Amino acid sequence: MRKFVVRCPAKINICLNVVGKQDDGYHQLDMVILPLAMHDSMLFERLKKDEDNFVTVDDYSMGPITYNLASKAIQVLKEEKPFDDSFRVTIHKVIPMQSGLGGGSSNAASTLVALNDRLKLGCDQEELIKIGKNLGADIPFFIMGKPARCRGIGEQLDFINIKNDYYVLIVKPNEGCSTKGVYEVSDQMELPVGNVENVIEALEKGDDELLAKSIFNALEKPAISLVPEIAVIKQRLFDEGLKIVQMTGSGSAVFALSTDKKALLNVAKKIEDKYLVEVTKVLK
Repeated sequence: MRKFVVRCPAKINICLNVVGKQDDGYHQLDMVILPLAMHDSMLFERLKKDEDNFVTVDDYSMGPITYNLASKAIQVLKEEKPFDDSFRVTIHKVIPMQSGLGGGSSNAASTLVALNDRLKLGCDQEELIKIGKNLGADIPFFIMGKPARCRGIGEQLDFINIKNDYYVLIVKPNEGCSTKGVYEVSDQMELPVGNVENVIEALEKGDDELLAKSIFNALEKPAISLVPEIAVIKQRLFDEGLKIVQMTGSGSAVFALSTDKKALLNVAKKIEDKYLVEVTKVLK
């Protein structure tokens, strides 16, 4: 097939702890991540063998896009499993840039999985994780695509079961957060530590009261220092009666989790004129 399309899901971090920093600059993390139905779409088109790979993105909200992790994913996969094919990749962005929702990592992971399958390269999931883990901490999670606790630099995964069917309200301010910038600020701070075991217990038992008390993101403080509107959004969602509220990833998007889709849609209508807003659901 000359052309094919793949979906690239977004994610939210229910818990994110920064537990250390390696000599190579990578941060050791302990996270609980959930995949979302919200997704980008990637159109792959095979090119002539002597042509270069070409990746374009249709989101100009952060200015012209000159680089996407999908480009690097093709490159590193080709280094590990040489192939002759070249591709034009067109990415339709729904996951906003610099939001902490994992769009770039999801694009890269989907590229690795799709090309491994279409070109019959023979990599199993463990091999794909080994190839992709240094591209971004979320890439091993996206390769697997299931709710998981992710440790190390994201490559150590333990899957978790979620009892409730959750809907998610995503709210992003106009200003985004650079992952590199947030981590640079976090390195200058003493970061608090959340209880990952309580988060997992709450998800597996369907205990929303415990979940509301336990969700945690160590990067919120440094992100808020860069984008104060994150704190404003969080407080607004609390004021609207939502209980399970948190920033995702390195920001700047904030989410509210609930089994009541109608409640989330009602809040979304109230704030959609000021922020980028999306209501989606957790994939189990």
